[in-house]
Amino acid sequence: QEHVCSLPKVPFRGAPCSDAAGSQVPYAAIMKQVNSSLSGLLWDEVQKAPFYEYKDSVGQFHQVWFDDPHSISLKAAYVKSRGLRGIGMWNGNSLDYSREAAAEQQTQAMWQALTP
Repeated sequence: QEHVCSLPKVPFRGAPCSDAAGSQVPYAAIMKQVNSSLSGLLWDEVQKAPFYEYKDSVGQFHQVWFDDPHSISLKAAYVKSRGLRGIGMWNGNSLDYSREAAAEQQTQAMWQALTP
């Protein structure tokens, strides 16, 4: 109800809690799942990032955070406005590079968002 999802404590390189408890989901899978999720697309104003929530086939609750063209463009604009030297993204090969029209549009929008 409060959209709070805690990561289990999984020690990782000396840190008592880390994202080692989670897993990476390809952007293509996110785009296919978000519309059928429990919550639909949600937005966190503090993180300036979208997320959604779903339950898996055994009833386990999950929360998926990701970047989309809007959140990427906000981060790129922040970098530019502060005169910083650049921006990077975690994993560009998680985008959908298939020849499907929707996938091509989503991938192009993500890359364009990096240049405000």
